[in-house]
Amino acid sequence: MTPKSTTFYATDTVRLDTFLSSELGVTRNQIVQLIKQDAVMVEGKKVSKPGLKLKIGQEVNITFPEAKVTPAKEIDFDVEILYEDDDLLVINKPSGLTVHPAPSVKEPTLVDWLKHKNIRLSTLSGEERHGIVHRLDKGTSGVMVVAKNNEAHEALSAQLQDKSMGRYYLAVINPPLKEAFVTVDKPIGRSSQNRLKMAEVAGGKEARTLFKKLALSKDEKNELIACKLFTGRTHQIRVHLETFSRHILGDHLYGIKNDKQEQILLHAYVIYFIHPTTKKRCQFSAPLSKAMKEYLEKNFDQEIINEQLPQENFERHFDISAA
Repeated sequence: MTPKSTTFYATDTVRLDTFLSSELGVTRNQIVQLIKQDAVMVEGKKVSKPGLKLKIGQEVNITFPEAKVTPAKEIDFDVEILYEDDDLLVINKPSGLTVHPAPSVKEPTLVDWLKHKNIRLSTLSGEERHGIVHRLDKGTSGVMVVAKNNEAHEALSAQLQDKSMGRYYLAVINPPLKEAFVTVDKPIGRSSQNRLKMAEVAGGKEARTLFKKLALSKDEKNELIACKLFTGRTHQIRVHLETFSRHILGDHLYGIKNDKQEQILLHAYVIYFIHPTTKKRCQFSAPLSKAMKEYLEKNFDQEIINEQLPQENFERHFDISAA
C-alpha cells in the first residue's frame, strides 16, 4: 500500500520533479499531477512549480490523495480473453464496444467490464485508471493488451512509445492498392471541416503507416490488406487511406456513400510486446469478427485467405527494410 504521506531530504541541487521521480520510481508527469493537487510541500510550504530547484538538505513532504473510485455500470456482454496472467490481460475487443467512458457515452464500456473483473489501478495522484495501454475505436474489433498492475502498465506504455510493442491490422478496402507496399508518412490533426474526423494537417502529429496487399476479392473490386502502425494516432489507418482515395468497407465516417456494409471491416489482428516480468517476446492474434469472417468467406478465395492469415506470416509480410 502507498503510504498516506512521506518525507525526503534533498541530497543535491536538483529540480523538484526530477528528485521525486527518482525517489518514488515514477514518471515526472505523475509528480506534476501531485503538485497540481497541492500534495507536495518543501520546507512546510506548498509548491506549484515542478522545476523548483532544491537545495541540499531541504525537506520535501508528500501527502498522497485518496484513490478515486467510481462505480461500474451494469454490463450485458462479455469479452473474449486470449491470455491472462498476474501482470496482464490480452483480449479480443468486439466491434461496437467503446473503450473509455465519456459524458457522451451512455452505454457500458470496456472500462466497466474491467471494473467488474476488479482491474482497478490508481496513480500516486489518486486518479483511477484501468490498465488501458492502447485503445481501439468503437467500431474496430481485435486484440488489445491490458495491464493488471502499475508496474506492468508503465512497462507496456514505454514499449508503445519506443516501438518495441507493435500491432498489425487487417482491413478490406476499396479500391485495391496499386503497389504491393504503400507507405504513408503524413501528419494527422483534427479536421477543420468536420470535428468528428481527423485529417492530414500541416503541423499535425507525426504519423506513419505501412499497407500491404494480401488478397483481391473474387470480383477484384475490393482487397484485403494488412496495416502496420509505426505511430498510434486517432483514426490513423482510416485517415492515411483517405489521403490516397482508399476507404475501408463499412466505414461510415470516412468511407464512400451508399456503403451497405454495416460494420467497419477493420480488425486489430496481431500484437507483439516484451512481457514486463518474464522479459520474453509475446505475440497474440485475435480471431476475426463475425462480420469480417463472413465477408471474407463470401467474397474471397478461401485458399488464398488461409495462406495469408496465419499470424506467424506477418513479420514475413512486412519486410520493413523494403518499406
